[in-house]
Amino acid sequence: MSQSHSPPGSPPPDPSRFDPDAELDAGMEADAAAQGRIQRELGELEQQVAVAREEVLRTRAEMDNTRKRLSRELETVRRYAAERVLADLLPVVDSLDQGMNALPADDPAQEGLSLTRRQLLTAMERHGLVTIDPEGQPFDPAEHQAISAQASDSAPDNTVLTVLQKGFRLHERVLRPAMVIVAQGTGGD
Repeated sequence: MSQSHSPPGSPPPDPSRFDPDAELDAGMEADAAAQGRIQRELGELEQQVAVAREEVLRTRAEMDNTRKRLSRELETVRRYAAERVLADLLPVVDSLDQGMNALPADDPAQEGLSLTRRQLLTAMERHGLVTIDPEGQPFDPAEHQAISAQASDSAPDNTVLTVLQKGFRLHERVLRPAMVIVAQGTGGD
């Protein structure tokens, strides 16, 4: 009994038409096409991963820069948080100075004003306030405000001769420049 794989009523297969090499070639071509398609997809996926990796690195760098910037800004806020209060207290220091200058040296109130002034300045210095008292120093327009110029034979040109009102600096920032009289057109050294 012979087994036939053809449907009933169809002609039997022709054994001369069977080519095992052709079938092998067709299978290899299908495998090569599938492999090419897989390689293309793999290349596309690798490209997408590279783009995603670059975006992650860029985002990390931006986040790190933002964190550093915010840290600097927070430090600045901390350093200068008392700026308004200290600036508001400067006229109090000036008033104490004027009161001390108006009193005779032997007046008992002189000592009280002096102690109060010293306490106030000590408290302000704890918050970073520094007095600018530039008498005898070269004029610095960043920290001094020249009210006038005066000829002097004893001081070099552009030297602070007299401090009319002391200035104050909070850390690196000038709260109030010192008001000064500057030597000009001198015959000194």
